[in-house]
Amino acid sequence: MQLLRRLAFPISLIYAMVVYIRNFLFDKNIFKNKSYHTKTICVGNLSVGGTGKTPMIEFLINSIGENKKIAVLSRGYGRKSKGFLLANSQTEVGELGDEPYQIAKKFPGIDVAVDADRQNGIATLEEMRSPDIILLDDAFQHRKVTCTHYVLLTAYEELYVDDWYLPTGNLRDSKAQAKRADIIVVTKCPRDLSQSAQAAIRRKLGPSSQQEVVFSYLEYDTNLKGGPRELSLEQLKGQKLSLVTGIANPSPLVEYLVAKGLELEHLSYPDHHFFSPKEMDMFRKKERILTTEKDYVRLSGLMGEVYYISIKHVFLGKGEKVLRERLKLM
Repeated sequence: MQLLRRLAFPISLIYAMVVYIRNFLFDKNIFKNKSYHTKTICVGNLSVGGTGKTPMIEFLINSIGENKKIAVLSRGYGRKSKGFLLANSQTEVGELGDEPYQIAKKFPGIDVAVDADRQNGIATLEEMRSPDIILLDDAFQHRKVTCTHYVLLTAYEELYVDDWYLPTGNLRDSKAQAKRADIIVVTKCPRDLSQSAQAAIRRKLGPSSQQEVVFSYLEYDTNLKGGPRELSLEQLKGQKLSLVTGIANPSPLVEYLVAKGLELEHLSYPDHHFFSPKEMDMFRKKERILTTEKDYVRLSGLMGEVYYISIKHVFLGKGEKVLRERLKLM
């Protein structure tokens, strides 16, 4: 794979040029963008791959609280529907996509919509639902919309400043576009990341005086959900486990479970993978299936006993307070 990526370097140069020209045309207002009356908070990244966007959306929902009318707008990657779709109690995962469906099920009191055209999605939500705040999931590169605030995520071990353009690297947008972020969140950090290490990363990222940089780690729930009864990780020691993942980077989860003393068979699939009937038949023969919350929404109802482990962002130091103040959530 690494050899193929290196051989694709000339293609990455063409991709980089296209990205540069596109951003230049937006910067010069040749390509038009649009602002909206409703407060909009964009959560995204510059690279493909998992940086914790969905847990960040969930964190923001919990931080905003029930006194505001919240809507979440996503593209709905991999969904089978087209155009604008507002989730309701009858909507299925294939219509929304796994991540929006997870949010809709977890937060039934908010509006969750999907639309690849973010301008149309925001305008339709304003007309239909009149939300106080719209959270845009994975929309940092969508320059046609000018948001009120931008939250840029970058993973600790895969900082965007160390990356290169697709397909040689994982960058899908220019590193220079980080300047549009109000706050940069370095995710998936070690829990004990020192102040000096944080300072070194800040220097490496080179934020402007108007930007904040904060650090977070992903905390896994020690209690598993989804099955007929709640189980703890401790109760699974000594049992045969099959971990099913269809996420961008399952390594941190695998490392966490192994560190907890669990013995597991890891069945890894591409991000947003929709499981085939043949794969489902194979899963049913396993003694116990453990999966991620995002994968669970695609497995639930299709097989018997399956458990998922949920995650959430936890900020280091005063990071949570800084983020809440910067986004005016306090």
